[in-house]
Amino acid sequence: MAVERTNRDVRTLITQIADGEIMLPEIQRGYVWKASQVARLIESLYRGYPAGSLLFWKTGQPAETRGAAIGVTQALPSVMPLYLLDGQQRLTSLFRVLTDHAEAQVVFNIETEAFQNQSAATRRNKKWIKVYDVVGPEADVFAIHSDLKGAGLAIPDAEIGRRLSALQKITQRDFHMEVLHDFEYEEVADIFVRVNSGGRALKTTDLALATLSARTPGFLGQLETESARWAERGYGALDVNFLIKALTLSLSTTGKRLASVAKLTAASKETVEAGWVHVHRGLARVVPLLEEKLQIPTTALVPSLAALHPLILFYGGHEEDTKIAAEVENGLLYWFLAATARNRYGGASDTALTQDIRMLDAENPVPALLSNLGIRDGGISVTAGDLAGRNHQSPYLMFCYLAAVHAGATDWWDGGPISGGVDRSGKPQYSLVHPAAKLRTCGSEYSSTEINELANIVFVSEQTAKNIIGSRSPAAYMPSVGASDRAAHAIPNDPAVLEPEGYRDFLAARRALLAERITALLDRFRPDFLPKDATATSTRPPRSLVFAGYTGAGRSVLVAEARSRQPELDRVD
Repeated sequence: MAVERTNRDVRTLITQIADGEIMLPEIQRGYVWKASQVARLIESLYRGYPAGSLLFWKTGQPAETRGAAIGVTQALPSVMPLYLLDGQQRLTSLFRVLTDHAEAQVVFNIETEAFQNQSAATRRNKKWIKVYDVVGPEADVFAIHSDLKGAGLAIPDAEIGRRLSALQKITQRDFHMEVLHDFEYEEVADIFVRVNSGGRALKTTDLALATLSARTPGFLGQLETESARWAERGYGALDVNFLIKALTLSLSTTGKRLASVAKLTAASKETVEAGWVHVHRGLARVVPLLEEKLQIPTTALVPSLAALHPLILFYGGHEEDTKIAAEVENGLLYWFLAATARNRYGGASDTALTQDIRMLDAENPVPALLSNLGIRDGGISVTAGDLAGRNHQSPYLMFCYLAAVHAGATDWWDGGPISGGVDRSGKPQYSLVHPAAKLRTCGSEYSSTEINELANIVFVSEQTAKNIIGSRSPAAYMPSVGASDRAAHAIPNDPAVLEPEGYRDFLAARRALLAERITALLDRFRPDFLPKDATATSTRPPRSLVFAGYTGAGRSVLVAEARSRQPELDRVD
């Protein structure tokens, strides 16, 4: 084994990438740099600042690779390629800038020597020139210089020429390179994680991915394919990291803690493959179950993805054609909803997962899982008080959405189901019943917290928000909404609460309607062994401390609210 040290300029490196002589090994992750980071890199090269070194691996055996995010297809190499271990973000960024990639339009202000990404303002200002126009193969620096003379610059002509020349020379800047020769893939994988962790403690997920890729070439590709499969269905949060966590959990538990990533990386190839079959099979049954029975269209609605792991492991432990009894399936969904409402995995999630996953081996897993939540007799219910003070960041957002979709709520603009109203980020679209602009101009002093309360949210499309709601009070636009659809969205009927002056009464009335709908939804999946005539417990934990911050009029206030299941003990300080 040897380490070769050498230097190459930017132009040569870019040519090698295009020719396929520099490739990304499978252990590399995706391109993540923002436009501002790309601009800072170009500025560093322009000013002659250090831009870091590059680390490559050279081997006589072909290695699994992944495509580079350069916008073009790399050529088939005529020689054994160099595999890039450290420097992917920088070289990919440089390739994009020097090939005029649409997402790497870096511009340079000839007067201030500032760099940034292209914008409408820089396009109109002749002092800003695109870096590619100066360094690209068709660059005409003489013509650019002539144009700049008429831009009313506060610098002399000779200085314009010097700065353009310095910009041109960024393609001649050298990068120091270290090339690892004849290292084994597993050792290279370990080196990759070390250099990419910046001297900090190793990232356990990256270590697992690198090690698994080294042991089973193509495995990372399987994970990415599986993740992409679910992303197409709106479950984009089931990414590679989630899958690695699920794979780790699929291993047997020992002692008081779940099997760690270290155990995953030490597991045999056969054990990992068996675990992956387990996870793959579980996902194939759990996602359709959530889509069809609960009608959850996107993971953006799920507050804690950790609550999916016990479901995945339960179904993954059964063969594909195994019939799960309806009462067990409904009981698992009831547990999932209850665990979400009680924020089961909001704290020490690994401890809770350990407890819950062990219950999957019980003769009756549903009662065992519910017992971990403290639910043994009457089940759970949601009260209006549980919804008070909540906003769109609350776990109850999912429940409000589900209450509407299970009631058959439709969009007020196109009449389609609200499940179709998901934006580009995968989040469900919603608006405020009482628009903020109207509440702030009605003369009443409603705080931002009140205005943005969960009980004021309705799941409708952008078209509805723009064309029907606008900045009008619900008293003005609700007559155009059918009575059945108003009921499906849990809108109170009292005309007085639809006026801005009755907003607080509206919140109280709608909280009560939503709480009733959510509890009814929970009861649809309630197991038979939980007697319905028993007293249901609230989803609120026995004791909690809630902090809320308010800023306005030049001052900030932090409100601490201590809550208990005994209202007489509640305090606000």
